Amino acid sequence: MDKTLLHFLLSHKKMLGVVAIIICVAAWALELTDLVYVCPYCRMQRTVIGILGIFLLLPNPRHWISLYFASTIAAFGFFVGAYQHFEGWKRIMFGKFEWGEHWYINPWLLSGCALLLISGLLMLIWSSSHSEKRQVN
Repeated sequence: MDKTLLHFLLSHKKMLGVVAIIICVAAWALELTDLVYVCPYCRMQRTVIGILGIFLLLPNPRHWISLYFASTIAAFGFFVGAYQHFEGWKRIMFGKFEWGEHWYINPWLLSGCALLLISGLLMLIWSSSHSEKRQVN
């Protein structure tokens, strides 16, 4: 039995989709309760994470329509996340970067995490598990 991380993630797609939706809802709740500042980049990235989580819950996330819409939405998320992350690097290079009061809610750090989440969710949508392949044969 293959016990790699990828196999584990592929066999728990639905659970990871629910986790992505919980991350999205929790991040929106933080903003709507005024615990964090309003950031249009963050809003878009958290929404993309939630939408990709919904795609993982679909019965067949590998259908061509699902793949098309998930890839298009993820591409937009990649663009916005990369732009926000690059702006942080630009501030670092010009000596204007500050961690702020709480380093863990720094937009530069969070945009990098959002990029990793978006790419991981899209990879799971595009991948098929070994058990699915065995059932077809």
